[in-house]
Amino acid sequence: MLMTDYRMQRMACARLPTLWGEFQLCLYTNNQDSKEHLALVMGDVRRRTGVLTRIHSECFTGDVLGSLRCDCGEQLERALQKIGESGRGVIVYLRQEGRGIGLLNKLRAYNLQDAGYDTVDANLALGHRADERDYTPAGLILRDLGVRSVRLMTNNPTKLEALDALGIAIVERVPLQPTVHADNQHYLDTKVRRMRHLLNLPVREVSGDRQQRNGYGNGKY
Repeated sequence: MLMTDYRMQRMACARLPTLWGEFQLCLYTNNQDSKEHLALVMGDVRRRTGVLTRIHSECFTGDVLGSLRCDCGEQLERALQKIGESGRGVIVYLRQEGRGIGLLNKLRAYNLQDAGYDTVDANLALGHRADERDYTPAGLILRDLGVRSVRLMTNNPTKLEALDALGIAIVERVPLQPTVHADNQHYLDTKVRRMRHLLNLPVREVSGDRQQRNGYGNGKY
């Protein structure tokens, strides 16, 4: 998608007090689909450099229900906390559930993961790419907000590359190290092994049977 083909329109903003401080919540529509993307803005970010920023893709299960299958909800909460401590920042909340495949297919992918697939192979088995997200809306929202450069809170190099390609200057990557536990460890392993995520994970010790079930024995990692 060319950035020149995409149009984002800010429809409304409203004050949003939170546990981490007061934000402005802005809703954007676009000329490509019916998705309503959001921006949470704290402080004056217009014409600012090095604005603490998180590009966050919607995760209903993690963000709303507190699912332990992923680290999405934890990343969002930590980003809110860091911005609250800084007193200035932006969270761009993109409505692209399940790495862009939607909630229905995400639930189907969960069932495949429980059968031994990793997150990449589950998406592929459903006829999707491993990651179908588009970060063009995020670049356009940051431009609309007048942000000159960002300190991007992410572990995902694809986001860094996408924003750079969109002309958004990144002065620093701010890691968001997740809490690793039994329910998300294979998910995080897959992020590192197959999606290039920049994470330091503990060494995983599993039995041969467990390895086969989780895909370590058949290349599904």
